[in-house]
Amino acid sequence: MSFEKLDYDRILELVVSAAKGIPAESDLVELLDGALSAQQRGYFLPSEDERLRDRYRQYLRLRTVLLACIAELEPYCNDEDDWDACIRAFAVAFTAACVLMRAAEFIVDLAGDRFLVWKKLDEAELRYGIEAKSFSRMYKNLTSPRRMWRFYEATLFWELHSDEVMSLRGEGGRMRELIEVLELELPFVRRSKAAYLKRQLQYRIFSFRRRQHSSYRKVMFQMFRMSGKVISEVKQPILAIQKSGKRVTPRVLAKAWAILQPGDVIVTRHDEAMSNLFLPGFWPHVAFYIGSKEQREGLGIFDDVPEGVNVVEAKKDGVHLRALTETLAVDAFTILRSKLSAEKVVDAVKCAMSHTGKRYDFVFDFSQSDRLACTEVVYRSYQAAAGVGFELEEHAGRLCLTAEALMNQGIKLGVFEPVAIYGVDGIKVHEGAEAKRRLADSYKTDW
Repeated sequence: MSFEKLDYDRILELVVSAAKGIPAESDLVELLDGALSAQQRGYFLPSEDERLRDRYRQYLRLRTVLLACIAELEPYCNDEDDWDACIRAFAVAFTAACVLMRAAEFIVDLAGDRFLVWKKLDEAELRYGIEAKSFSRMYKNLTSPRRMWRFYEATLFWELHSDEVMSLRGEGGRMRELIEVLELELPFVRRSKAAYLKRQLQYRIFSFRRRQHSSYRKVMFQMFRMSGKVISEVKQPILAIQKSGKRVTPRVLAKAWAILQPGDVIVTRHDEAMSNLFLPGFWPHVAFYIGSKEQREGLGIFDDVPEGVNVVEAKKDGVHLRALTETLAVDAFTILRSKLSAEKVVDAVKCAMSHTGKRYDFVFDFSQSDRLACTEVVYRSYQAAAGVGFELEEHAGRLCLTAEALMNQGIKLGVFEPVAIYGVDGIKVHEGAEAKRRLADSYKTDW
């Protein structure tokens, strides 16, 4: 399979961003230390429950992202005729695997001997798409001797070719950041190798070094075979989603084109939402419509944005200008229109465009502005440009806004008005008062 066909830059960005979003050891220690009081009383208070499970949800979501990246890289890791492509694929996949193993081992070590925490993490949580026994399955996978050997056989290849991998740092940019992430993970690899392998590792190192490249296919990427099985534990695997058609048809898309105006907020839903996995609510995602080039020029906004690009949207690969056809490759959507003055809408559009190029915020921490979640693009654009008084809500100690909270507050404040909806109780695009009524029936509103 040709390496040129792989969207390598996108996968590289996903791995770097997800690795930096994985909960740090200090976060989890503090969280589980706080669970000691729950263990003493024999149960979790609702607030303790929410904090624990929110961080666990965050970990599971990023775990899914990293596993999907490894699965995409696997076909490109076995072309012995293109050694440079193999080294590059290995660098990204091995970094993702190291982050996954380190985070999983840490969670298991902390929760494994705390029965109450284990029991809590094994509970199903329908709000976030977490199935029952998810922690037990992860524990079983992590302690599988076969899986552990596959991972550590990959570390042997790393030991043989670390110089080639580390030389990729010279490319700068995201690749330099990837190598920096890998360097942070290496102490874990060394500690774990000593703990798990002992004498058996010495024999395997000797055997592996003797075989070297002849064992390439059999040994180097054995660990990546686990990705398909692990991903299958999560509902709606990404490949199935990509193959399934979305309910927004070309006819519906044309109708949306006719309705949308610059400054509109597009709220979307996938029936099987890998991109929004573990996010709460019926409506989990938003995007900011900046208009067509003609619409922007009509408002006095002149830019060098390519024709056909009309949405600012934060997704896993970062905050980018995207085509409406990409944003509306969904099953349901609603369109909110700003009720502010034209001048303030123009300022909001310009502000949204200024955020392009930033990373995606997997942690949903609105206190930082260098990486943004989808709702934060809308929040920052309208708050900065028009002073809209959105109130951030606390979730597991962090202040943020879910898509449904953004809609509730925006409509309640009189900032937004629902103008269209599709995919709720039928296959017709509804507008005006009917759109507002159907939106109110689709989720828990307070307006």
